[in-house]
Amino acid sequence: MDRNKLKSMIAHWIEHSKEHTAKYYEWAEKLSKDLPEVSELLIKAAKYFEEGEKYLEQASKKI
Repeated sequence: MDRNKLKSMIAHWIEHSKEHTAKYYEWAEKLSKDLPEVSELLIKAAKYFEEGEKYLEQASKKI
């Protein structure tokens, strides 16, 4: 396995995940008044994505 390629792929995955996470928070805010239950679920999903990003960062450091 090409370690540089793997490190680059993980960096891409982290960036892509962060983009999605930002959108989940954005929509959670938009929905907070009309659909608070949905808003809370989006926030929970975003937190899981953030946790995953931390694991990806740890993996990248070990390469």
